[in-house]
Amino acid sequence: MSETLKHGSMINATPVPVMVAGCAIIITRCLSVLMLANELGYDELANFVHRSAQAWDSTLIFIASQLIFLFELRCAFTLMRGNNRGRWGYVATQIIVLIYMLMASVGWIYPEIFSIPGESNAQIIHHTLLQKLPDVLVLALLFVPASSRAFFRHR
Repeated sequence: MSETLKHGSMINATPVPVMVAGCAIIITRCLSVLMLANELGYDELANFVHRSAQAWDSTLIFIASQLIFLFELRCAFTLMRGNNRGRWGYVATQIIVLIYMLMASVGWIYPEIFSIPGESNAQIIHHTLLQKLPDVLVLALLFVPASSRAFFRHR
C-alpha cells in the first residue's frame, strides 16, 4: 500500500461519492425491477406487458421506460469510470422522468402508466417529488462534493 501511495497511482482513483452514487443507481434500479416482479408475480407481470402492447401509446411508453432503465445503468457505469457524459446523461434522464411523471399524474398525458395518485395537483406534485428524493440525493453526490467535481473536471 505504501508503494502505491509513493508512486501516486491512487491519484486517479474514483472518489467515494462517485462510487457510492454509481452503485446506488445500479442497485436501486435493479432492486426496483426485482421488487416489481415479486409484487406482481409472473401472471400479473405477463398481463402488464400484454396490456402495454395493446395500444401504440402504451407500447411506446413501455419501450421508452425500458430504454431509460438501460440508459441509466449505462450512465452509472460510465460515470464511475470518470466520464462526465454519464453524469449529465443521468441528469437528463431524471429531468425526463420527472416531467413525464408530473404530466401523467396530473392527467395531461394518457396513458398514465407511471402516474402518482393524489387528490389535488399540489398533493400529486409533493408525492412525485418525494418519489424522486433518492435520485436527488444521488445527484447531490455527483455534483456537490469537491472531490466529485474535481474528478469530472480532470477527466
